[in-house]
This record gives sequence, structure tokens and C-alpha cells, in this order.
Amino acid sequence: MFCETIAPEAIEPLELISFPGPIEVITEEGPALDAAVAHLKEQRIIGFDTETRPVFQPHVPRNHTALLQLASDTRAYLFRLNFLGLPASVVDILSDPYITKVGAAVLDDIYGLCHYRTVHPQRFIDLQNFAYRYGVREKSIRKMTAIVLGRKVSKAQQCSNWEADPLTDAQQLYAATDAWICVQLYKKLLGSPFVKLEHLPGDPAF
Repeated sequence: MFCETIAPEAIEPLELISFPGPIEVITEEGPALDAAVAHLKEQRIIGFDTETRPVFQPHVPRNHTALLQLASDTRAYLFRLNFLGLPASVVDILSDPYITKVGAAVLDDIYGLCHYRTVHPQRFIDLQNFAYRYGVREKSIRKMTAIVLGRKVSKAQQCSNWEADPLTDAQQLYAATDAWICVQLYKKLLGSPFVKLEHLPGDPAF
């Protein structure tokens, strides 16, 4: 059984975990995009996340989503939406009922993607709801990773400029890890026993 919550000071001593495979940054349509889509369509489970350039001034509108991250167990793809837009072939993956997409706070991310193109999401798992069924009350990926996997993910790049050209190696690794770790969390939870609860949040899949 997993802990319900975890204190920040309990996370710091944990070993760092990050995506171990190749990272492909997609900035335009062409062979690289086609290869990314082909690989992702072969998967049954992929991790999902987005990044947006933060706004630090009050009363300033939020920026549009700059980056979409999709990752399998072995490969991570970073789609630079501020250069590329949202290709129809990528939308097809998000709408594919046979590919499970796993993320956290996914509705907010999908809403951001709709600035570029209408998305009809299918077979998404929101870890914030899904982990609740296994007794985990924390909502952040950092805390869920600590509780479920006993490791920590770095958040050092979270507030960096996601519209920068180019993205730094540190930004790329951070972004790839955030999508990939969702797959690892989902698989670990699937192999764990449910916790009987009197109240469950809404259906974690759609």
C-alpha cells in the first residue's frame, strides 16, 4: 500500500530519475514528424504532457501552449507547437481509442492544445484521479513519483522559457521526463492493489 501524502523534506534524499532514451525535437513537418507519429502509433501506452512559457506579471494573459510531449518507454518526442502548430497526424494519436495516453491534469493541457486545432480526446488517463484509487492523495507528478516509485524528478526547468530557440538540453530532458514518468507511474499502479474507498473521484479515463 502506498502512502497517502509525502512531505517535501522526504523527497530530497531520494535518487533522481530521468528519461534514459533518445529525445527528438520536432519543429516542422517532414520525415522527423512522420517517424515520430509512426512510432507513437505502434504503442499501446504513451505519456502525455505540455509546457507553456510562464507569465510572471499580474493581469497579463497566459501564453499559448508551446510544447507537447509524447513518450513511449523508449523514445520521447517534443513537438514545438509555437513553430509547428498542431499537426493533424498528432491529433489523430490523441483521438485514437486504442492508444492509452497518461498524464496529470490532462483536461487543462487538452484545452491549451485546442488553440491550435480542435482535439477530441479519447482514452486518456489522468493520474491525479487514477492514483487516488490506490490511496495516493498527492496531485503533483513530483510527489506521486516519490510515493509510487521511491524516486524524485527534477523541477528545475519548470518555469523556464518554453518558447526559447533552441531549447536547452536541460529543458529537453525535463520535458521528456515529465511525459515518460507518467507511463512508469501508470504501470506501477496497475500492478498494485486497489484501496477500498467510500468515495471515488470522477472516471479517470475519457
